[in-house]
Amino acid sequence: MSDYDIKYFKENGFTRKKCEKCGSHFWTRDKDRKTCGDAPCEIYSFIGKPIFNERSIEEIRESFLSFFEHCSHKHTRMKRYPVVARWRDDIYLNIASIANFQPFVTSGKVPPPANPLVISQPCIRLEDLESIGKTGRHLTTFEMMGHHAFNKRGGEEIYWKNETVKYCDGFLRQLGVDMDNVTYKEAPWMGGGNAGPCLEVITNGLELATLVFMDLELSPRGEIRIKGQRYNKMDTYIVDTGYGLERFVWASKGTPTVYDAIFPDIIHELVNAAGVKHPLETHPEIIIQHAAMSGAMKRVEIAKKLGVSFESLKTVLEPIETIYAIADHTKCLAFMLADGVVPSNAREGYLARLVLRRVFRMLKSMRIEIPLEDIVVMQIKTLRNSFPELEKAVDRIVELVSLEHRRYEETLLKGERIVRQMARRYKEEKQKIPLDVLINLYDTYGLPPEFAKEVVFNQEANIVDIPENFYSLVASMHSEERRGEMEPIAGGIEEKTKLIPATQKLYYEKPSAVDFEATVLDFVDDSVILDKTLFFPEGGGQPADAGSLTVKGENRTLKVQDVQEVDGVILHKIETGRVSKGAVVSGHIDGARRIAHTRHHSATHVVVCAARKVLGEHVWQAGAQKGEKRARIDITHFKRISDDERSEIEMLANRIVMEDKEIRANFEDRNEAEQKYGFRIYQGGVPPGEKIRIVRIGEDEDVQACAGTHCSKTGEIGPIKILRTERIQDGIERIEYSAGEAAVKEIQSLEELIRKSASVLRVPADKLPAAVERFFEEWKQLRKENERLRGKIAELEPERLKRKAKKISDVDCIDEVLPTVSVKELMNISSQIADDGYAIMLFSKEGDRGSVVAAVPPDLSARISASEWLQHVTKKYGGGGGGTATIAQGGGIKIELVDEARVEGMRFIEEKLKRGEQKK
Repeated sequence: MSDYDIKYFKENGFTRKKCEKCGSHFWTRDKDRKTCGDAPCEIYSFIGKPIFNERSIEEIRESFLSFFEHCSHKHTRMKRYPVVARWRDDIYLNIASIANFQPFVTSGKVPPPANPLVISQPCIRLEDLESIGKTGRHLTTFEMMGHHAFNKRGGEEIYWKNETVKYCDGFLRQLGVDMDNVTYKEAPWMGGGNAGPCLEVITNGLELATLVFMDLELSPRGEIRIKGQRYNKMDTYIVDTGYGLERFVWASKGTPTVYDAIFPDIIHELVNAAGVKHPLETHPEIIIQHAAMSGAMKRVEIAKKLGVSFESLKTVLEPIETIYAIADHTKCLAFMLADGVVPSNAREGYLARLVLRRVFRMLKSMRIEIPLEDIVVMQIKTLRNSFPELEKAVDRIVELVSLEHRRYEETLLKGERIVRQMARRYKEEKQKIPLDVLINLYDTYGLPPEFAKEVVFNQEANIVDIPENFYSLVASMHSEERRGEMEPIAGGIEEKTKLIPATQKLYYEKPSAVDFEATVLDFVDDSVILDKTLFFPEGGGQPADAGSLTVKGENRTLKVQDVQEVDGVILHKIETGRVSKGAVVSGHIDGARRIAHTRHHSATHVVVCAARKVLGEHVWQAGAQKGEKRARIDITHFKRISDDERSEIEMLANRIVMEDKEIRANFEDRNEAEQKYGFRIYQGGVPPGEKIRIVRIGEDEDVQACAGTHCSKTGEIGPIKILRTERIQDGIERIEYSAGEAAVKEIQSLEELIRKSASVLRVPADKLPAAVERFFEEWKQLRKENERLRGKIAELEPERLKRKAKKISDVDCIDEVLPTVSVKELMNISSQIADDGYAIMLFSKEGDRGSVVAAVPPDLSARISASEWLQHVTKKYGGGGGGTATIAQGGGIKIELVDEARVEGMRFIEEKLKRGEQKK
């Protein structure tokens, strides 16, 4: 009770009651109220009877933001954050307005960008995918309107529970809500590692807002337990509110569902394209009554109440529910793709592809022929006034969605064979295909369970019942993955360095220096800790500096093997020996190695900048590594980088170098940096702390949060040569390049290769392409002639082999080694001879391994299986293979064992045939 002992309730006629249905406590002005007002304790009483005057999404949003801007605490209006949580390493998508400020602000490590503040944040949650369209209230994408106040224990309190409830009451009253119908339901809240008491704000059966009073954080030794988790009090205590924008619009319109309230035009288009009628036209009473009861009862119960069969109700509702889901999902895609998500098989890209493929299937099931990209564009047109950034991404989104549709169709074509094979295996084992296999089919091959079910049905096999929450289950599995766990340094070194002051980083202060002097603060395990250092620790894809430490007065030099940073303390790992506290050392770093790393690090920023300009704003860094000779950058991109694009990226990167732009690196306030430059600064990960090091090229040509060493001007990078590009995984392209002297050496190496090639062909270097083309054409002609001659020989081979046949029992058997004959030709020869009634096993010795083919006539296959015969030989001599009862092929036999394998093949068949005779 103490958590909810709020002065405002007592002063404004509220009574605390216990719901007679769910047992929850709630606060109300209505002394006669028996229930908490929430579904399922009450039905939606606002369907057809709006709670207040109709308002649009834009009007509700502006009313909320203005209310808090002008209230007594004068909240600062904030711009929306992206729906992709680039500033987090524990979630991929932005799930709530408070997620914008976790973990750094909520933990107190970083001050808030404003205090108090108000925001309307687009959010995406995919954990209830199967409920979309069916419940009338669930959405994948919604705007969470929130006002937040960040209080610090021992400091000035901005405001807390009393004012939060007062503001909520005031906003509802301003909209025209009947305040006697409003209830505040008590409920504990947990999320993102935090927790606290919460009030759910409900009216007419609909939850409109949650008021969270966040004051707890997860702790392994926490004294407070909530639902099996341990928590401790936070140093901060935070007002975290979430008002559902779309629900307020729904409440103002009283439509059967939230989808009818927020997507009327798109639903109209989709209904017409599907050739169906909205149930509001055909069954208005059923749809309205169903909508009112949908939050409180299961569909079977509703059907009974309405006096119709469950199947009849399902037939009425399913088409429009699918259309509702399409409308919802396309808005989700508009935000995800505009904010830079590239569909793939990993991370946020996996979640985007999951949504895309659900919509492709829905459109097909409804026979809607409007391309998905056109529906997404319709969504963007309705959103462009509030979110103009979505319209700027239209061309890229159209290309992306179109490409994904082609890939989906290709996946289904290839997938049918995979599912058929699996169905046959489980049919033979008389088992149903289990759920974990269905999940793997979706995860690995992108094959929906409904598609698998269709294929399996045609194979007369069985499949487990597909759970209704299949897609939510898969989405949850991938939403909870971490982007990258930091591996703890061995030996619990973090504990040992806690009391040691942070190391002064001379590599920032004197970037061109190679020698320094420092004092030893401690020696932990095998690492020296200094008060200051020039040694750069490994991080951000940049290797650690190499060099040595010389102990003054001892004439002893220690080689530095590795350099790591732990919470601001830099550890210099040495090969042998130890150093005493207080000793003075002279440090020396490998200057050539450092400058190579520095050039490659600055070149990385230049290359990713050039790639974004050439390929599009969806390009994000997905990994990087810098070396002395080469560097690489992994970027998000939805297709292979073409040769022309590669050349354009290289040209643009070198133009930036030649323009000799200034490279500035400064520590800046995190909030100010995010506001000035946006979240694109987090290309290489999320650095901790209130201050972050920002590296800027030119007039903000490229801006990134980066701890690496950098040139002072782009001209110092030297030439940049892109060596190759490759697709390392779905949705990720790798660009490999060299910079500075390393680039010059690579260019010289390429020139030498061209000179040598021209010399071999005895042509000038500029004539090399024409000469290679001519030789290639000549080679193709010779190959054709070679194949023709080999074909002629192959035509004669069967007759020659037949003449060498040996009679074993009643079967003519042939074995032979044809050293230079391909497996394809062995198959053709064996097949011809077997058709004439012979059992044959042929070997070849191409390359460093032997190949083998076995064939028998159909009438002999019951006595001798070609597959069994071949596998006996290949398994014994280190190879493998398989086939049917009449013909099989294999390989992998060591060359030196081919002749022995041939003898074993004849011994096996002889023994098999003679054993068969004895049985007769």
